Amino acid sequence: MIKKNVQDALNNQIMEEFNSAYLYLAMAADFEEKKLKGFSTWMKAQAGEEMIHAMKLYNFVNDRDGKVELQGLDKPQATWKDPLEAFKSAYNHEQYITGCFNDLIKRAREEIDTATEIMLQWFVMEQVEEEAAAGEIVQKLEMMGGSKEGLYLLDQELGTRTLPSPGLAVAGGAEGE
Repeated sequence: MIKKNVQDALNNQIMEEFNSAYLYLAMAADFEEKKLKGFSTWMKAQAGEEMIHAMKLYNFVNDRDGKVELQGLDKPQATWKDPLEAFKSAYNHEQYITGCFNDLIKRAREEIDTATEIMLQWFVMEQVEEEAAAGEIVQKLEMMGGSKEGLYLLDQELGTRTLPSPGLAVAGGAEGE
């Protein structure tokens, strides 16, 4: 059985993951409006990953005989000046989420909740990937210096990202991605 304060912290993180998905969907919508379909595809895939993350936490709380209590979501920003501003925002957001997971691990350690701590290790490594991916795109956009040709090519590249399978989000426990 999971301790109440760990359960509450995990429920908060479920909300953070859904907020992340909502933010990335807002970015996708903004990119669609700007006719940057590849950027939009990348953000939709990112939103899908965040929903899978939320469901992993959701399933973990349930597997530990806890109670999932969903919280309200924040209205995300709707527009960004350009792709660089959006990806800088995404990168900063991923750094924030990394901090959230670090705080969760600290709480699990304080409560001597080894099962939660071990489960959270997957998220720690996932955050390394999330930050690296967003950071790389920020670097590419900065190197391009506003080049329309570069933006076109990057849009094509980002459009090749595949969307995660929604079935994996409900496949049970902390398994799969």
